[in-house]
Amino acid sequence: MFNHLYIGANDMAAARKFYDAIMGVLGQDAPIDLPNGGIVYASEGGTFIVAPPANGEPAPAYNGFTLGLKAADYDTVEAFHKAGLDNGGTDAGAPGFRASSPGNMYGAYLYDPTGHKICAYAPNTGPRD
Repeated sequence: MFNHLYIGANDMAAARKFYDAIMGVLGQDAPIDLPNGGIVYASEGGTFIVAPPANGEPAPAYNGFTLGLKAADYDTVEAFHKAGLDNGGTDAGAPGFRASSPGNMYGAYLYDPTGHKICAYAPNTGPRD
């Protein structure tokens, strides 16, 4: 259904540090640099772009917007959360099961340096040891 997702960033150095860390944990390495200073994380499942807004205006954080990313397992969700916190993100929900998600998945939430909400979810494969 989707081809790509483009979100704005006000500080590309901070955004790159944050996104390189969390995307690396999720197995998405080697972003492509754009001429406008933006970065592209491309995969068979779609393309994720972080860049300054094309109209030159500041990038606001979108109230009600959440970017949900796939994680392989519970450890990857936890590594995603830690990488985000260690690289300029702020906590928006510690790793754990989410009763409101389909199948009570295991997920974690962060705010990126611009204030966008980002999460990673892994399927529920049983109790967390």
